[in-house]
Amino acid sequence: MSLTDKVVITCALTGVLATRKQSPGIPYTPAEIGEEARRAHDAGASVVHIHARNDDGSPTFSPKVFAAIRDEVRKRSPVILNFSTGTILDDVSEQCTYIKESRPEIAALNMGSMNYSKYSEKRKEFVFDMIFPNPYGKMLKLLAAMNEAGVKPELECFDSGHTAGIAPLIDMGILKAPMQFSFIVNVLGGIPPLVESLQLQTRIMPAGSQWEVIGISHGHWRMLAAALVLGGNIRTGLEDHLYLPNGEMATSNGAMVEVAARLTRDIGRTPATVGEARQILGLHEFAAGRDAAVAAEQHADA
Repeated sequence: MSLTDKVVITCALTGVLATRKQSPGIPYTPAEIGEEARRAHDAGASVVHIHARNDDGSPTFSPKVFAAIRDEVRKRSPVILNFSTGTILDDVSEQCTYIKESRPEIAALNMGSMNYSKYSEKRKEFVFDMIFPNPYGKMLKLLAAMNEAGVKPELECFDSGHTAGIAPLIDMGILKAPMQFSFIVNVLGGIPPLVESLQLQTRIMPAGSQWEVIGISHGHWRMLAAALVLGGNIRTGLEDHLYLPNGEMATSNGAMVEVAARLTRDIGRTPATVGEARQILGLHEFAAGRDAAVAAEQHADA
């Protein structure tokens, strides 16, 4: 079976919004996140997407907490680490610090500003309503940190303008092929959860890029199925959706990945191993940069 038939399954373990009041399976502490990463890997995930939490469940960008999560994940499984850098704040100094210090193989980069809202049809009101600001200046700071640390950016695009908006970054030479895209669907303010949305996004992205779908909330499983048929990779996990296809609440991230892996096999493709995922995503080309960054740091400390 060729690599084109392989599927990189990413598991987003915790996010920042949902709490244990909504889903008891959401991990908070580094050790809990490490265990969920192991469960996800054992079920078929080759990548885990990481947000950090304080022990009470509140979000944190502390470099020390991210380092602790890295250590807890790595001592339990060989799964690839993908650190979130998303924030509504303009200051990304903590994000740049944990990218440089922890050096995950991948880091998520939000590619544009947008309304970021959730509306309740039942209550006829917004659950939350905010602006998610991601100007180019913010992107450039994060990309500079990623390039310095040898970390591959995962380009998170909530709308087609975000995908098309990479052009200046390519022209500046700060963003280079092969590129890895995540197309988020079903966030109010972003592109809708349609097959046509994925077709548009994949037409806009540079040829030869890798992509995955991130289906938020209801429609999650249908959008994963659509991506699999269209040749893409997929992301699941308790950050994105809390329920299994039968309507039952998932007890763990591993349970979500089990369904995603079965869905992958049912349409005739196969979940990628960690080694295969590194090859598919072009991570070996960034490994030299990480090694150089580590060597430079060791030389400076000597």
